[in-house]
Amino acid sequence: MALNKVEICGVNTSKLPLLTNEEKEELFARILKGDKEAREQYIKGNLRLVLSVIQRFSGSSENVDDLFQIGCIGLIKAIDNFDITQNVRFSTYAVPMILGEVKRYLRDNNSIRVSRSLRDMAYKAVYARESLTKKNLKEPTLCEIAEEIGVSKEQVAYALDAIQSPVSLYEPVYTDGGDPLYVMDQLSDKKSSEENWIEDISLNEAMNRLPERERHIIDLRFFEGKTQTEVAEEIHISQAQVSRLEKNALKAMRAYLS
Repeated sequence: MALNKVEICGVNTSKLPLLTNEEKEELFARILKGDKEAREQYIKGNLRLVLSVIQRFSGSSENVDDLFQIGCIGLIKAIDNFDITQNVRFSTYAVPMILGEVKRYLRDNNSIRVSRSLRDMAYKAVYARESLTKKNLKEPTLCEIAEEIGVSKEQVAYALDAIQSPVSLYEPVYTDGGDPLYVMDQLSDKKSSEENWIEDISLNEAMNRLPERERHIIDLRFFEGKTQTEVAEEIHISQAQVSRLEKNALKAMRAYLS
């Protein structure tokens, strides 16, 4: 982050005004009366506070313009909430507000940090997976990858998961004949068997009207909390078929319940 730049967000930081205590008091009195011009002057007269705060984050990879803008939001919040009757200097009140705003931005916008050792293990696992695929002409299992790099399969799974980017639950992961499977279709629901709605008589009646195979799929998915992959393996059909049958069953149940 280049904090030695003169212009930040179009503001020439070398020419920022410096208000005297008397000017600050006068401007704040006008601000309390709704004077917008005085508020603008007061903001500009305290931008040096923002600069001093973002100096603390000189080691950050964040863009200095972004941090300056976020710091200005903290400054404006401080101005809007400052109570002159508390006998506290404005800078004493404003700096923690600006600092808090910047820290909140960094916390909410930075990616999850993965340790170097975990990244290294993940890259070894990826390389091993590619090598084994070329060698055996098929996708290796976690156990095979773990054996190749000399760690447990749990460590391989954890390392590979750590370097994945977050995705939406509605991200399509597979498409078969125009019927996409989404991330949410692969998730188990361990609480479904405890929900009160499964005891509802109307729901039971709606299930009883389903064909046997579709009723079995709904039972496995929503009462036993199994993924579509697990259901497919148990009843010996493809995951895409499970998805289609599940959607048809839910559609029929909704139609009955409505």
